[in-house]
Amino acid sequence: MSFRTDKQTLEDLMLFGRSNSRSVFEIFNHTHSRGAMRVMGDMFRNPLSDDQAIRKRVENISFFTSHTIDFPFTGEMFDALEFYLNNVDRRTQLSKDQNNVSQKLRNILRGDVEFAWIHNGIIASLNLLNHLDAFLGELRKNHYPDADNRCEELAKLLVFEEWKWYKEYKGKKKVTQDQAIELDRAFRFQFRDKLLRILEHIFFIDVYMSVASVAVERKYVFPEACPAGDICLKLKGVYHPLLDKPVGNDLEMDKETNVIFLTGANMAGKSTMMKTLSIALFLAHMGFPVPAQYMKFSVRNGMFTTINLPDNLNRGYSHFYTEVMRVKKVGENLNNTGRLIVLFDELFRGTNVKDAYDATLAVVQAFAKNRDSLFIISTHITEVGEALKGVCKNIRYLYMPTRMENMKPVYPYKLTEGITTDRHGLVIVNNEHIVEIIKGEYHDF
Repeated sequence: MSFRTDKQTLEDLMLFGRSNSRSVFEIFNHTHSRGAMRVMGDMFRNPLSDDQAIRKRVENISFFTSHTIDFPFTGEMFDALEFYLNNVDRRTQLSKDQNNVSQKLRNILRGDVEFAWIHNGIIASLNLLNHLDAFLGELRKNHYPDADNRCEELAKLLVFEEWKWYKEYKGKKKVTQDQAIELDRAFRFQFRDKLLRILEHIFFIDVYMSVASVAVERKYVFPEACPAGDICLKLKGVYHPLLDKPVGNDLEMDKETNVIFLTGANMAGKSTMMKTLSIALFLAHMGFPVPAQYMKFSVRNGMFTTINLPDNLNRGYSHFYTEVMRVKKVGENLNNTGRLIVLFDELFRGTNVKDAYDATLAVVQAFAKNRDSLFIISTHITEVGEALKGVCKNIRYLYMPTRMENMKPVYPYKLTEGITTDRHGLVIVNNEHIVEIIKGEYHDF
């Protein structure tokens, strides 16, 4: 089963970012080619829901955190290969029959420019095979785990009988016209599919090495994946990867506490905490390292977050009705898929306090009956938490605290046990002199 998620979740977590904004993808993408960047993008869009697959990817990536191995392929090589292999027009194929009239005319029209990209593609193909031979030897020498068997497949492709001659061209920067004719036929037409398969495998290894370099540079840790039948989440020192001065937090969830009810004043850090936990869980299901000191988690089948939910003006939905439809979608996925990670930030903020209280209480109670999923629900309506204590035993109550210093709120950004009644909205309004500004009575000297 594939890991279920949606566009709203990807946007909430800023995985790919928007214009002029940083993204999680940007942190990890130090690949050498557009192909590897595409592979990494596919990994972000399609996390894993199998603990064995996650452990295999972790094994491959973590190898490169402890072994210094040069990636011998350059961006220029990949660019030349991409252009070369994508042009399979037979009219551009080099031919031995250079003396007939049509070929002479073609040569005149084609000129040096066309032969240049063909020649560059041939040299890039030869370099690819020779560099790959040495690269695989280095990986074997260092006992690369090859958990996904890509190196094994590469080795089989490399010993292909029809191009065993590639070593004869090692280090060469030019080939003769006759050699170019034969090599072009082999690489661009006869065995093109094999070159493309080689490239695809190399793209994956490029991604593994890129991610490993980020883990080392940023001191990220690799998560420990548990089977889906378990219900566990242990995080130590987890923080948001896009913040310049993040504060780490610890969190544990299990079958007896699979629902987190999160409260806190405005600006106390609830939304950031929701994003922090979501990003860590998402990266963990990709088999990527996470910004934390330690992480252990049970694999789930998908994740749905609702943190920055926009109005649906195209359908004429109010914000509240958009929230209702979002909860409905999550509920349907809980029934159809199960074992999900669900996060709602300030559930039902688009309606009045009484309706928000009643709806939040009803929905959280319904969520709490589902023991094989993880739920994190934040709200300003603390009274809901008091009501839930009497009816749901699998809810853990946490809050983001605020302390007042000289009539100004200070935010530690540390998860704390319990339910807070902190309400400092009016304090913030007064500190910013909003009423005086509106009345024209405030002067900033």
